[in-house]
Amino acid sequence: MALITLTTDFGTGSPYAAAIKGVIYSLNPAATVVDISHEIPAQDIRHAAVILDEVTDLFPPGSIHVVVVDPGVGTDRGLVFVRIGRQNYLAPDNGVLSRLARRKTPAKIVRLTEGRYWLHPVSATFHGRDILAPVAARLSLELDPDWLGVAQETLVMLDWPEVTAKPQTIRGSVLLIDGFGNLITDITAEILADRPKDRPLRVSCAGRSVEGLCRTYGDRPDGTLVALIGSGGRLELAVVGGHAAGLLKARVGEPVVVEWK
Repeated sequence: MALITLTTDFGTGSPYAAAIKGVIYSLNPAATVVDISHEIPAQDIRHAAVILDEVTDLFPPGSIHVVVVDPGVGTDRGLVFVRIGRQNYLAPDNGVLSRLARRKTPAKIVRLTEGRYWLHPVSATFHGRDILAPVAARLSLELDPDWLGVAQETLVMLDWPEVTAKPQTIRGSVLLIDGFGNLITDITAEILADRPKDRPLRVSCAGRSVEGLCRTYGDRPDGTLVALIGSGGRLELAVVGGHAAGLLKARVGEPVVVEWK
């Protein structure tokens, strides 16, 4: 029986996540439902896309990932079932799956059109409860996803900045700000591995620079701005015991430059 995850922008104090779980458990009382996050910033499709790309491959093959970050709910945007690698996704087709699809071409895309698998009446403002939740429950009971609607060739894709590398410089940007205020960039450890190891590097962002990389946050005194490779394999800027985004007044998309001589 497939595991079901939830990723939403509802907030932990909202009853909306409970409503989705109630629908799932009413159709499949034996289901296992795991919260990835309900703290996605409101309507922030890009933030959700990064979280899904970072986390969902860690789940067992065949897991069903329900995504409700949907500023276009009730409009003509589609809802889709998508299989990417060994994982399954139910989400609005609004770009929230675009980082995953950019990394690996979807093996199957089905636009959800078969209303017999939904709750009725369908609210114009809560498709997560009335469409995605009952479909997820039925998929966990081994419903064939081909029965959910019509095949679709492509997904809506968001534009994502590219990291550029030159002989002495790597240019990227802040991809995500986590709950600790750490600036997580799109510069990966693999990209940095190509630099000369015998040359000290400097990381610059929002008018501040850091010399060299730390192994972990506690390698420097409290209040120190540091650069390191985080658990997701990406270059981060952090303040030991503090909040890097607040200190640097940096936002998602802020340019980050790594250079050496």
